[in-house]
Amino acid sequence: MNDTILVALISFLGTCIGSFTGMSLIKWRIQQLEKKVEKHNSVVERTFRIEDDIKYIKEDIKDLKARC
Repeated sequence: MNDTILVALISFLGTCIGSFTGMSLIKWRIQQLEKKVEKHNSVVERTFRIEDDIKYIKEDIKDLKARC
């Protein structure tokens, strides 16, 4: 009976250690993904601004061509 309890306690400790290690790895991976998403969102925002600027530049070019 004592051996059974000892094995159960060792198994429980191993499970706890594995769970905490796994959780910290998951947290780290989520942080890395959040950083990548931030970079992606930044690129999307900049691209949107550039497209908007190009739209106005094209309008200005049309107006200049119409004057000539």
